[in-house]
Amino acid sequence: MRKEYDFSKSVKNPYAKHLEKQVTLRLGTDVIAYFKDLADETGIPYQSLINLYLRDCVQTKKKLEWAS
Repeated sequence: MRKEYDFSKSVKNPYAKHLEKQVTLRLGTDVIAYFKDLADETGIPYQSLINLYLRDCVQTKKKLEWAS
């Protein structure tokens, strides 16, 4: 590994801003605890697990079933 690297000719990734967007969500403490426990089991950060679960919902077009 080099002691120093020259990034003077580097180019920013033009797609990086489209990869993820920071948002604020209000989640129940039980939901956070569930994903944190799952994170401890899997070694995957809990925010990544939440994102993976939500992405699966999007890809499979899951709909929320609401009983009133």
